[in-house]
Amino acid sequence: MHRHLPETGSVPPARPGPETPEGLLARLAAMGIEARTTTHPPVFTVAESRALRGRLEGGHSKNLFLQPRSGPFLLVVLEEGRQVSVNALARRLGAGRASFAPAEALMAELGVAPGSVTPFGLVNAAPGAVRAVFDRHLMEAFEWVHFHPLTNAATTAIRPGDLLRFLCALGHAPEVVDLGPPGGG
Repeated sequence: MHRHLPETGSVPPARPGPETPEGLLARLAAMGIEARTTTHPPVFTVAESRALRGRLEGGHSKNLFLQPRSGPFLLVVLEEGRQVSVNALARRLGAGRASFAPAEALMAELGVAPGSVTPFGLVNAAPGAVRAVFDRHLMEAFEWVHFHPLTNAATTAIRPGDLLRFLCALGHAPEVVDLGPPGGG
């Protein structure tokens, strides 16, 4: 089941080059979106993130940036514990076979390095260049969800609806997809 969200609100214009974490947070604030950011040593994996989490209550994610054989790049935002086969997931989303996109594509499209993949990177992507798909359970089961704000040395909490509203204001069409129970994939 897919749900496309309507564009609402407006977002301040982009500056030349990739957005900075500070610029991202300023854009959220300009839209009246509450975001809570915690800095920490850089983390590169979900396991490292769990070790430093502390009291960051809410949903946490794993973010996959995939390159299908055809069509736009695919950013899949999953609940952190979900185990998936990349190709089974890509087929389920109608994208056919896919592989992890190279670091150069990640930087070119989302403006982030490996280890910092985040839906906030869509602030750097042209509308239509990246298909953003969110795990329904992650987006509906938690009051707050947590993502890197373009750097893996911080974590930003945001309400799921506010994240989707922000992405729509950027011209993206995020999809919230039912991938089954969180333990499955």
